[in-house]
Amino acid sequence: MSEENDLQYEIERLKSRLGDMESQDAQAHPPAPSFSAPPPPPAYDRPVSDVRIESAYRTTEKTTVTSDKEPGAAPESPFGPIGMDIGTSNIVLAQNKGNSIHIVKQVNAFFTIPQSRFTKSILNKNEVTFIEFDKQYYIIGYSAENFANMFNNNTRRPMERGFLSSKENEGIILMQSIIKTVVQKPKKFGEILCYSVPGDPVGATVMSIGHQSILKMFFESLGFTPVPINEGLAVVMSELADSNFTGIGISMGGGMCNVCLSYLSVPVITYSIQKGGDYIDEMVSRDVKESATKIKVIKEEALDLSVLPVNKVEMSLHIYYMDLINSLVQSLQQVISSSDKVPKITAPIPIVLSGGTSMPKGLRERLEKALSAMRMPVEISEIRMAKDPLNATSKGALVMAMSEER
Repeated sequence: MSEENDLQYEIERLKSRLGDMESQDAQAHPPAPSFSAPPPPPAYDRPVSDVRIESAYRTTEKTTVTSDKEPGAAPESPFGPIGMDIGTSNIVLAQNKGNSIHIVKQVNAFFTIPQSRFTKSILNKNEVTFIEFDKQYYIIGYSAENFANMFNNNTRRPMERGFLSSKENEGIILMQSIIKTVVQKPKKFGEILCYSVPGDPVGATVMSIGHQSILKMFFESLGFTPVPINEGLAVVMSELADSNFTGIGISMGGGMCNVCLSYLSVPVITYSIQKGGDYIDEMVSRDVKESATKIKVIKEEALDLSVLPVNKVEMSLHIYYMDLINSLVQSLQQVISSSDKVPKITAPIPIVLSGGTSMPKGLRERLEKALSAMRMPVEISEIRMAKDPLNATSKGALVMAMSEER
């Protein structure tokens, strides 16, 4: 089936889901639209697919248990549907286990060193994660960050600004190798794996379809049935069950910010801007003459946007964070205003923020202030943070995977 046919099938499937949900919502609330989810009928009266969707719905309320991928630890061989956040900075796996969602995280980065037998022996002895390629050792994941910090240098990434990097010839091989440190073949062939994909960037010629197709073929080779989900929609699926999955999900990641305006779980508008945490790190690094890796650590551990900066690093971080916020708010106003797809939503809708770049204290308030100065085509009820900002995308992908299970 061609990509165009795949897209047409996905559109028709979403239209069908929208019709079902609107009908159900109208029966439960005839006077006016509401964000309250109608009570589900007893499980024994519903088809198996409805029971699974209800199970996915309940998953949104579960807490997450997070662990970093330890060097030398075996990858997961999952049983049941899984969700994956394929981010520029991190690869995150989410699995439904009992009363919680189990998260395993790996850094999406590598660091190269010269090849020698002695070095290989030392790396193996110390359980450093690496692959051999083109007469070099490519240290990957958390091990790469450790090496970069020891050498006061920057890691490299197989992805750049949300997509597989055109600068790295080995990008696809390295990307696959990093993913395989987290997950291997499922216990049951054909298990659903829902993976995040970026929206097409505003004002750029690059499109997400090639990136999406490469990941799809790789996951199929492992024995999964891959299902893509827009990254912003994954945030909606994770965080907006209380508003019937209606609202705006924003994932502020390392490579880009992904945005999705969703109506009853249907992605009405999706796009991205190619500015994120990496952009801030790179620009501050140029200003203050420190490595981007060091700037990233300062940003993640000490930055507070609610107070005045006290040194040149903080000053530069404030400047480029405001640049990112202004770019994001302007894109929201322009893209939504210029679209003819926006449904007539009579009630105000929420915005939910997620991703590592959204984490500094004071960011939500600064974004709220910038947005209040804009004339928006839809009324916003609130701007809130995701319950678990670093893992909202993988959790939302898991929710979608569970609803797609056959």
